[in-house]
This record gives sequence, C-alpha cells and structure tokens, in this order.
Amino acid sequence: MNNNRFYSLNDYFKENFHEKIYKVSLDGGFTCPNRDGKVARGGCLFCSESGSGDFAGNKTKPINEQIEEQLELISGKFSQGKVIAYFQNFTNTYGDVEYLRKIFYEALNHPRVMGLAIGTRPDCLPEDVLNLLSEINEKYFLWVELGLQTIDEGVAKIINRGYKLKVYVDSALELKRRNIKVVTHLIIGLPEEGDRGTLEGAKLVNSVGSWGIKIHLLHILKNTPLAIYYKNKPFKVFQMNEYIDYVVDILEILNPNMVIHRLTGDGKKEDLIEPLWSLNKRAVLNGIHKRLKERETYQGRISNG
Repeated sequence: MNNNRFYSLNDYFKENFHEKIYKVSLDGGFTCPNRDGKVARGGCLFCSESGSGDFAGNKTKPINEQIEEQLELISGKFSQGKVIAYFQNFTNTYGDVEYLRKIFYEALNHPRVMGLAIGTRPDCLPEDVLNLLSEINEKYFLWVELGLQTIDEGVAKIINRGYKLKVYVDSALELKRRNIKVVTHLIIGLPEEGDRGTLEGAKLVNSVGSWGIKIHLLHILKNTPLAIYYKNKPFKVFQMNEYIDYVVDILEILNPNMVIHRLTGDGKKEDLIEPLWSLNKRAVLNGIHKRLKERETYQGRISNG
C-alpha cells in the first residue's frame, strides 16, 4: 500500500502509464429513462438539472469542440499530456448505438484523448451497446461507471433509482466478464439509509469485482427533488467528522486493489443547501488522510474481497 494508505486513481495512472492523466468532462446530449418517462419522471431524487454533470461541456457544441474548451480550462496546470474523455451527465448509453459509436469515436480521435470514461445506469446496457463497449475496450482504455448509490431497496425507492439491486449486480458481472472496467458509485447520507447500509454496499462492490469506486457525500442542491424532500421530511445530515470516519470504515472494507476515484463530492456553492462544510473539499480530504493515520489503518485492512 502506498503512503496515502489507499489506492488512488492517480496512483493507478502513474503505475500503469507512468504519467499524470486528467479527465475532461463532456456532454453527449443524453437524457435518462428516469426523466423521459420510460422508467419514471423527475430523475433521481438527488440529481441536478444538469444530470449530475455540473462541470461538463456544453451539449450544443460538437464533441471535439467541447474537448478543446475543456483542455483550455485546465491548460494552466496541464498544458500537454493525455486525457480521458469523460461522458458524465445523465445516462451516456441511453441512445441509438450508432449515435453512441459516432460520439465515442469522435472523442477517441482527438490527439490528446487516450481513453473513455462513460457514466451510465445498469439498466441501460443492451446487447448492442455492450458489444460496442467491448469493441472500444479491445482498442482503447475504457471504464464504465454504474450508479449503485445504495443496496437498500427501500432507500432506492425513496431516491427514485428505478431499478432493482439485481440489475446492478448482473450488469457489473457482465461488464467484468467482457473485461470492461467497472467504477461503482456509492452515496453516503441518503435519507433513511441505515447506519451500516453503505458499509454493506461496499462489501457488495467487492463481491462483483468492481475495478473502481466513487464515494459521494450526499449534496442537497437547490432546484432538485431532494431539496423539496428535505424541506418536507428533514433527515440527518452528516457532520464532517462523521463523514470522515464513515469513509475510513468503507476504505477498510474495500479490496486493496480497487481504484479509489473519489472520496467526497463537488457541489456548486450557489446551489448547495447542505452540508455547507463540504465546500471545503481540501479539509475533507486532509481529514480522511489524517484519520487513516490516526487509526493506523488502510484500504483493505478488513477486506472480505
């Protein structure tokens, strides 16, 4: 285990590509079956108007142009070198497979793009899309992000997730069977989530062999269904120290080879209702590093994977 006591995405890149690699967030112009009525309306309870892609590119512009604009934004700290094209907001496999092929390869044809990250739902991976992903995976670096969020079916109903736990498990295992890297999203702080619920979720993420994980702090944002829910049915919001302890508990459970992509989350300052302490992201991350050291612990210490 490295000095950080967990296996970060930066560690993975340095170990496998011997360089720092950034992500550029793109908007492929997708919607979601949770918004257009196929599964539900209104989206997941926590989802913002931008489909949890508040920092992505402008969907009205071609993919290549979005990449150039995103590269310009990071040019001060990363003027050259390879990037991952990250299709982030909404459901990026929810569309005609030929359209998916067009935009994915458009991104891959950019000279600085070395691979793709594709955010999607586990119920939006039909056979033709899986075949396209397999084709890309054979030639390029690829990971697919699946929103699990919770393993509690009752909480899943509250947040309007729109699919059963088995759907996530089956999709994760199918992607793994095809040697496609899976990154699983878990959220800490969902309404009515039991005290140990997310820890049990981490064990499940281990069991399906997820390559990576994103651990999110639940953000209550303005103009979301969650903001209305919180106003009508206030629920516990984690304090920073509680959150830090919870993240460390999860890290101890995770397979030591799982790549840690995220340990908290970003919310726009002007949109954030709670928890306001999360705006100090550096303090949260420093607190996690400090707590790991204080507890003399590390990723995978009690892993069942």
